[in-house]
Amino acid sequence: MTRLAPRVARMASSPTMMVTATVDRLRRSGVEVIDFGAGEPDFGTPDAVNAAAHAAIDAHFSKYTPVGGTAELKRAILSRYQQDYGVTYAENEVIACAGGKQALFNAAMTLFGPGDEVILHTPTWPTLVEQVKLAEATPVLVETVPEHGFAITADRLLGAVTPQTRGIIINSPSNPTGALISEDDLAAIARVAAERRIWIVLDLCYEKLIYDPVPHNLPAVLVEYAPAQSIVCGSASKAYAMTGWRCGWSLGPADAISAQHALQSHATSNVSSITQKAVVAALTGSQQPVADMLAAYRERRDRLYGWLTADPRIKIVMPAGAFYLFPDVRALLAAGGFTSTNEFAQALLEESRVAVTPGEAFEAPGFIRLSYATSMEHLREGSERLLDFAARRAPRAAVR
Repeated sequence: MTRLAPRVARMASSPTMMVTATVDRLRRSGVEVIDFGAGEPDFGTPDAVNAAAHAAIDAHFSKYTPVGGTAELKRAILSRYQQDYGVTYAENEVIACAGGKQALFNAAMTLFGPGDEVILHTPTWPTLVEQVKLAEATPVLVETVPEHGFAITADRLLGAVTPQTRGIIINSPSNPTGALISEDDLAAIARVAAERRIWIVLDLCYEKLIYDPVPHNLPAVLVEYAPAQSIVCGSASKAYAMTGWRCGWSLGPADAISAQHALQSHATSNVSSITQKAVVAALTGSQQPVADMLAAYRERRDRLYGWLTADPRIKIVMPAGAFYLFPDVRALLAAGGFTSTNEFAQALLEESRVAVTPGEAFEAPGFIRLSYATSMEHLREGSERLLDFAARRAPRAAVR
């Protein structure tokens, strides 16, 4: 038997990426699939961003850069946050990483360790849990519930704090629910974190995808109440349709960012030089493409919500952000004799060629995640297939 490092036993493969791989395999074999599993925009990267990348290639900008990114990129990130949130960080308080995922990984590996407890809210993106495990810390999962709109609240998160608590990870807007944390709730958490020296890691990778003008200046809250105990992680992936370009970032205290810099220097080193030029253009150029994508997502969200809730057994909390619906399908499971949403999702894929991500991936059995980052035609066709599947495999009880 192959001998592997003990840490391998502590981690699992990404369930969301497994859905993507399955869809890709089926499509390559000639099977037509409606993919509601993809966690990435279906829009093309904005033309001005592509042009900047072409210009960088033409200028032979193809060498190593500093590990944490060029000064130009760092200044672009800092300027964007100053404009959007009114917060000021220094250049030694920011690092560019190979996507938001690496930014979060760097934070977990440099802040947490054996004996530490790290609080996360569920339903949660599975990578956050796995990264805590890889850091040899213990994830403490705090449930949010659909009856309260999956609200991420201070009382629930602070209620899980113990003397072993080393960190609290907050994702807002949340993947998979689209729920937000309020500024007041984050302030309450930050005050306790500062007093008890607990790290707050804020995942803002969907920060540009909030549908209504609600107060959500979370970086300013952290700068005010817990500047020495907070890390803000962001990404170009979702906001600028740049998932494959791989660029994210972390903002935080200089000593914490220095530790991330050292870790990254022995892992990936710098983000692709061409990507860095492209991201500078995205951050400093017109933000109209972001607004256009948000408007399209809003219409898709509303249409898909209406189509799916035509079956009253499918219960959906309207998401405030991101680009996912997270339906409660427990009534369908019961009616169809399914033992889990894993089983439900597999049958839906095999029989109706619709890919969704089962709720077990997000610590939320009984739910499924549907991405509406696809065309309106696919949303309509996919919802019809899902409803037909439900009618066939989980027929409604006869009315007497």
